[in-house]
Amino acid sequence: MYQGIGHQARLTSQPRGRIHIIGAGPVGLLFAALLQAPDGPPVRLYERRTEYTRTRMVRLATYLVAETIEDYHSDNVDEEGVVAIFEREEVEAALAYRQSISPALIGLLQQWTLGFCPLNAIEQALSSFLESHQDSNVERAGGIVTAEAAMEMLEPGDLLVDCSGSHSVMRDYLVANPNGDVDSRNTQRFRLEYALVVTFLYGQQYECNEYCKYYKNVENSRFKFIPAVHRTYYDGAISHVTGIITISEEIYQQMPSRFDGEWLRSNFPDLARSMDRFIDKVKEETNGEILGDLSIVRIPLDLYRARNWTSLQCHSMVGHPLARKPALLLGDSAVGSPYFQS
Repeated sequence: MYQGIGHQARLTSQPRGRIHIIGAGPVGLLFAALLQAPDGPPVRLYERRTEYTRTRMVRLATYLVAETIEDYHSDNVDEEGVVAIFEREEVEAALAYRQSISPALIGLLQQWTLGFCPLNAIEQALSSFLESHQDSNVERAGGIVTAEAAMEMLEPGDLLVDCSGSHSVMRDYLVANPNGDVDSRNTQRFRLEYALVVTFLYGQQYECNEYCKYYKNVENSRFKFIPAVHRTYYDGAISHVTGIITISEEIYQQMPSRFDGEWLRSNFPDLARSMDRFIDKVKEETNGEILGDLSIVRIPLDLYRARNWTSLQCHSMVGHPLARKPALLLGDSAVGSPYFQS
């Protein structure tokens, strides 16, 4: 089932049993959609959430829907880099697979490369795509799946795919010695800072640039509201604005995980003033108003990656829980940052 290439591994044939996908965020939903086929292997998608609530703006990189090697020149990953890093046969196989994707699904993916879209809109669209197929091989199951339960339910020939994001269910089980010390864990993590992620809707067109970050913060000494230039998006009627404010660990510990602008103004007025000064300058320039309230999430800024993203290295370890139960990590389970996750 697996073929090793350096430090990586890839599937060389379809699993003989069921594919279990943990996590129904955009990665898990898309993976299930790609596997959906009348004659495909049975797929079970495990969903913890009952509704899609994350409204942060995201955009799909254009190279992910490239149909030819030449198409890669339109993104940061260019044609020359692709040819230098990957074998030609591997690239051609990947491009051939993309051309086999359902036109309806590839249409959605191409749409999400054109501009920013709320994350929950992407999740809902993928969910609707799965539900639109009557004779689907994808079964959806609710509830929380623990690592122990995941390994217990695997039958011979099954494949486990972890798409559960930054708080990965399986990541730290993909090591040869799961009972080792902290340094032997599969997660390599660096904590950089703590921050508030502030999002709001604005009733006029607002375009942010690098200069905007500085002159709108002139009066802010301690706290500074920094707009995310590449995540501020105008959809023709409303601007979707995202920004961050760096805070201390002490302040972070005193806050709930989610709150609104009113709570921030009542409990941390100095911090709120930095945000309000910035927003007031936006209003002065564009003569608009905020629609609704602010949505604020406190987050630690962690950069992390999995040292191993398959259980391939565990297969020869007698007694390892994943020795004969193949597992893969996809998306933020394998590498990423929860900076804009909520």
